[in-house]
Amino acid sequence: MHPDIHLRLHALRASDLRDRAPRRPAARDRRPLRTRLGWTLVELGLRLVAAPPAPLRTARIA
Repeated sequence: MHPDIHLRLHALRASDLRDRAPRRPAARDRRPLRTRLGWTLVELGLRLVAAPPAPLRTARIA
C-alpha cells in the first residue's frame, strides 16, 4: 500500500474515533501552576549557569 494512502486512511480512522468518543468535561485551567513552575525552573537554571563553580576541597591527612 502506498504510504500516502496509508496516512490518509489513518487520519480518517482517527477522526472517526474522535467523533465517536464521549466528550470530556472541560478541565480546570492549570496554566497558572504550570506557568509558576516553568518560571521557577527557568530561574533555577539561570542561577545554576551564573553561579561560579565551587572550589574542590581536598582532604588533609594529619
